[in-house]
Amino acid sequence: MAIVGCAGRPARGGEACIVAYDRTTTLPARFRGPHRPQRPRMNSPLTHFDAQGQAHMVDVADKAATHRIARATGRIRMQPDTFALVAQGQAKKGDVIGIARIAAIQAAKRTADLVPLCHPLPLTRVAVEFELDEAGSTVRCTAQAETVGRTGVEMEALTAVQVGLLTVYDMCKAVDRGMVMDDIRLLEKQGGKSGHWVAAPGSGTA
Repeated sequence: MAIVGCAGRPARGGEACIVAYDRTTTLPARFRGPHRPQRPRMNSPLTHFDAQGQAHMVDVADKAATHRIARATGRIRMQPDTFALVAQGQAKKGDVIGIARIAAIQAAKRTADLVPLCHPLPLTRVAVEFELDEAGSTVRCTAQAETVGRTGVEMEALTAVQVGLLTVYDMCKAVDRGMVMDDIRLLEKQGGKSGHWVAAPGSGTA
């Protein structure tokens, strides 16, 4: 540490001195920045972090290429009048369900562009279905994605569902901005080392 501007002597009274620090100097506590939390250790269950805590795309080179399947679902709730427009195909922007289905399929194919640490996958199948519930004025979207590869397709199925529902919102927002998307979740996944997983019955939103 070197004191500059006070001729190397302590400050007098309210006199201000310029203090310069070299790179080996330990700054007084009042000059230090906020405490930085320690980075995750190597044994962290979050596989998208390396041993230094840096985000990275997981190395799947040693995994076996297997048939991978994932199903996801979600819904959008709306006013009864809005639901009627969707069900009758009379929305101002056109066929809501038809366009939402195409949007969902397209989104599944672009998942790696939207979610930064996802692997680009050669999808072998994407199927999207919409279920209309008049009593609840809801539209439910269910998507199934498949591939033969070294990593799962859960994110592709979930992305398809969410973009499908967003498209419904976009096409109907002129008459109903209060629509709510919820119950977006994974239903099932197959393939890979973890095997077959199915969501517990009743785990979704009623």
